[in-house]
Parts: sequence; C-alpha cells; structure tokens
Amino acid sequence: MNQSTYRGRKVAEIEDDDLLVTVCEQGGHIARILHKATGINPLWTPEWPSIEPSDYSVERHPEYGESNEAYLLAGLLGHSICLDVFGAPTTSEAKAGIPVHGEACVTPYEMRGTDKSLTIRTNLPAAQLQFSREIAMASNGVLRISETVKNLSATDRPIAWTQHVTLGAPFLERGQTHFLLNATRSRVIDSSFNNGLGAQQPAAEFDWPNCPRRDGKFDDLSLMTSDTVSGGFTAHLMNQSSERAYFVAWSPRHEVSIGYVWRGADFPWLGRWEENHLRSWSPWNGNAFALGLEFGVSPLVENRREMVTRGSMFGIPAFLWLEAKSSAHVNYCAFVRSAPSPPKSLQWDGRDSIKLLF
Repeated sequence: MNQSTYRGRKVAEIEDDDLLVTVCEQGGHIARILHKATGINPLWTPEWPSIEPSDYSVERHPEYGESNEAYLLAGLLGHSICLDVFGAPTTSEAKAGIPVHGEACVTPYEMRGTDKSLTIRTNLPAAQLQFSREIAMASNGVLRISETVKNLSATDRPIAWTQHVTLGAPFLERGQTHFLLNATRSRVIDSSFNNGLGAQQPAAEFDWPNCPRRDGKFDDLSLMTSDTVSGGFTAHLMNQSSERAYFVAWSPRHEVSIGYVWRGADFPWLGRWEENHLRSWSPWNGNAFALGLEFGVSPLVENRREMVTRGSMFGIPAFLWLEAKSSAHVNYCAFVRSAPSPPKSLQWDGRDSIKLLF
C-alpha cells in the first residue's frame, strides 16, 4: 500500500491496472474508487472541505452546522461504515460518546497491506466492538471486501451494520444516471426526515421502483430525478428468493458502471438516500448533490431504541443480534468498469467474479 494524502486527509492507497482505491486513516472511509480508463470516481466528495475527525470541534468548526451530525459530516467521504447504529444515537448514547452512525466512521484505524490489498482495524471503546475490513484487488475492476465485527462485551446485543455507499458528480447526473437493484417491497421513511421537506409520501409502502409522491404522482427511482430540488429516503427489501443482492449504477455520459453485490442473508436491506440541493442548513447550504445506496441489516435510519422497538419490517429483522464475545463476518464485492449500456442483471460466483448482463 502507498501512504499519502487525499483532499487534506491521511490515506492509504492500493491499485492495479484498472482501479485506484483510496481509504482514509481516520474513519476508514473508502474515499475514492478511481476508474483509470476514464478518470471517474463515482463516489461522493462532499461540497465542503474535509477534515480529520480528530481535528473537529464545535467551537472551531461552526461551518459544519449545529446538528449532532456535524462531527460525522466534517470528515465524510465516499463509502462509510455505519456501526453500531444506523442513524442518530439516543440522547443518553450521545452523552456517552456515540456519534451519528456510530464510532466506526470517525475513529482512527490501524492500516497494513501490500500493493493490491489493504487491511484496516479499529476498536470502538464506547460500543465495545472491534471492526476490521480487508480490501483486495481482483481482476476486471473488482474489489473483494471482507469485514468482521467482534463483540468485546459480555452481553448479547442488537446492532446496526450498514455500508453507506454514496455516489456523486460528475458520475451522478440529474435525469441521466440509471440504477438497477434486485429489490422488492419498499417503504418511505416518516415525515420527520429532512424536516418534513421533499416530495415523497411519508410512510408509503410500494414496490421498487415506483415511489409515491405527496401530489399523487410517482417517481421512478431507477432513474435519477430531473428535478432541480429533491430529497428523501426509502427502504428496500432485497429479493428474498435470490441468494445474492446487488445494486448497479450506470452513467450514460461516461459509460461507466459501479456496483456492489453481497449475500442477501447478510444484508437484506438497502436504503436509498437522495440529496439534491434540498437541505438549506449548514454544511449543506442548498449545494449538495448525492445519492446514497446503503445496504445493511437495518431498513431505516433511526436510533437504537426505535430500531429494537420496530423489530422487523415486512417480516424481516431490522437489526442483527451479536452474541457476547462472538464475531460476525461478511464478504461482498464492489466493482467499477466500463459499460456501453445500462446492465439488466449480473452474475456473481460468490467470490470475485462478476459478469454484467445486458
């Protein structure tokens, strides 16, 4: 691995002939998956400057806003990990040191690797968990990713564990970018999201991709909206009749696709978060343009008490029980590659071979 800096952040990088992958030392974010043939990084780089989480303070950095998200937003890049909450902590958890989306996206990581593989590891002292991720370059623009979460405490506990993959410009374009998910039953988050703003009908249930709007119309979520201002969050159950779950996004302008594929039994849910110049408060300031495709063990962004009270949605659990002193392990793949048209499906061998079907 090569240790370097990216957008003012300390990072480690691995690469092959197809891709350059950049991972932050603090927060563990996969900040960049650069497709060398086109020079495109499909992942989101926020519209505000990025700083190390350890440098952030409320007093010195008011530009990141007054919400409890500010600590996370100051250092957020690309694909982040939400562990062990997916959303805001409760009031008591926040006082005890749990930030929005959990400690794993702000803590420092130990990093070691080779030219084509990288292993990162961190302990989460407040949550009493250990998290590790290995990223290995495979052929044809594929990354093989393995993760382990270990419960260091002596109690069984419910956790959230979500891959917060966020796409941005220039890959993401209004009215242009296509999205393929093997999703089925879906639900809009409640009216409190985005301070009640946005066109989506709160709490509406639907089948992917036709999302109900407040005005009685529907949005086709398989194509990025052409609206100049929009935003919202929808939860999607991945196809339970298929062993694999996946999403693929495709840019017609750049003829590049990015996708992730995983075992549906590991991560049965995907959240689609859209922010298209909707949030007027800092640090968004009406300028942000991002699309999150967030797959994990929980359907909706909510605090732990709400997650446990919900218990399940559409008959599928809304969190993972992690037993005392035990570990949970998952394998999944990411890929970025050229594609002349939007894929209609994909095949995955369960390891590192992915074939796009057109």
